[in-house]
Amino acid sequence: MEFVLHPWHLLVLALSALINREQEKVIEYLLAENRVLREKLGKGRILLNDDQRRRLAVKGKALGRKALFGLTTIVTPDTILRWHRQLVAKKWDYSERRKSTVGRPRIRIVIVNLIVRMATKNTGWGHDRIQGALKNLGYHVSDTTVGNVLKDHGIEPAPERDKATTWKTFLKAHWEVMGATDFTTVEVWTRWGLETYYILVVMKLSTRRIEIAGMTRNPDAAWVQQMGRNLIDCYDGFLEDIKYLLLDRDTKFLPLCGVLESTDTKVVFLPPRSPNLNAYIERYMRSMKSECLNKLIFFGEKSLRRALTQFEEHYHTERNHQGLENNIIDFREESDSLKGPVQCRERLGGMLRYYYRDAA
Repeated sequence: MEFVLHPWHLLVLALSALINREQEKVIEYLLAENRVLREKLGKGRILLNDDQRRRLAVKGKALGRKALFGLTTIVTPDTILRWHRQLVAKKWDYSERRKSTVGRPRIRIVIVNLIVRMATKNTGWGHDRIQGALKNLGYHVSDTTVGNVLKDHGIEPAPERDKATTWKTFLKAHWEVMGATDFTTVEVWTRWGLETYYILVVMKLSTRRIEIAGMTRNPDAAWVQQMGRNLIDCYDGFLEDIKYLLLDRDTKFLPLCGVLESTDTKVVFLPPRSPNLNAYIERYMRSMKSECLNKLIFFGEKSLRRALTQFEEHYHTERNHQGLENNIIDFREESDSLKGPVQCRERLGGMLRYYYRDAA
């Protein structure tokens, strides 16, 4: 079934990036406000209740000691981490069971884990919604019990959690129909000296598959338009099933936008100076350069083209990807047996290696 998006989704996509920038400004302001309040309080001790300690402990543990030392907080990083250790110790403290069996029994740990799991994975679920989901699994607890568990683990109510939708979560909601593209450059020795070649790379975010759309010394409007026509070809175009294409604001992409206007693929411009919003293709560029291009000296376009072809084949069929649960994009079973001798396939003179078992 094809994933259909309404036009307003495109507006939300662009606004999400702007909201992230506004949130950074809010955080900077809150840090400054925190420092001012500390200066006003002087060295007097601030007394916090148990609920406030829980919330700070959970948030502080997520940041880690190094990040906490970079902040001016009302308590020291060691204190926050100590509170977190106490929360963990309290979770596994069963001493009360030995004292008395009178009164309401403690909630089972499996239910506690389910409540925390549902609340963190579903930011819009409130106490009643989680209670209903537990009932479907055969666990009958009250909404008050759900609220107490969330409070004990420093988890905010649903309205507060639902505001924290990340850019990563938003992208995954549109995963199957999103692509990204970018340029990178390589220096090549030619008869005219050292020249810069521009390489156009396109990626499908859901599968991490890439295609080297083209390479040239002069990425003018005519060349970029032709690359765009190749990508949207109705028979074997790489962008045939892509509805949204992420682009930075490089002026070299303007001719490509003109080609895509008459297609179902819509262009999404990223905010200025925001490479983290196009992180997947940026990560590919880094791998391609660190594992291949930066280790070679190219003499002529032919040698560069050969290296790009070899790395693309290695990337798709021989290289494990952490973003895909450490699997290979196009895994090819070498044999039906795992008892054969271990073989090694080498590319580019042994720079790229892949180990597999040959038929026994």
